Amino acid sequence: MAEENHELRKVGLKVTLPRIKILQVLERNYEAHLSAEDVYKTLLDSGEDVGLATVYRVLTQFEAAGLVEKHNFDGGHAVFELAKDDHHDHMVDMDTNEVIEFFDHEIEQRQREVAEAHGYDIVDHSLVIYVRKKLDK
Repeated sequence: MAEENHELRKVGLKVTLPRIKILQVLERNYEAHLSAEDVYKTLLDSGEDVGLATVYRVLTQFEAAGLVEKHNFDGGHAVFELAKDDHHDHMVDMDTNEVIEFFDHEIEQRQREVAEAHGYDIVDHSLVIYVRKKLDK
């Protein structure tokens, strides 16, 4: 719990039990992209008494503080992942809603080239590819 306290203080947030519990859920699911409802259900399943409105509020605070990244993939609901030091892009399986993280140097280079050709430098970007499994013939 000391690590969570440090992370919260480092980004200027007061250490509260709901914030610690929500941060722990995100850390235990480091590779996952969780909705607020997923976080809430995980807390309920572990016997924690944190309301859904609190989960939404804390996730919004975490996003503003740079602790989490919010994504709005197709399907209309937001998902959150812990902010990571390394850049990555996403593929979303349209049938299962599985989110696959990937990094491709050539794609990154080509994006820089396109921006430069138009007289720009990339400040930030997000790439989401929506996919379906190939059917065997």
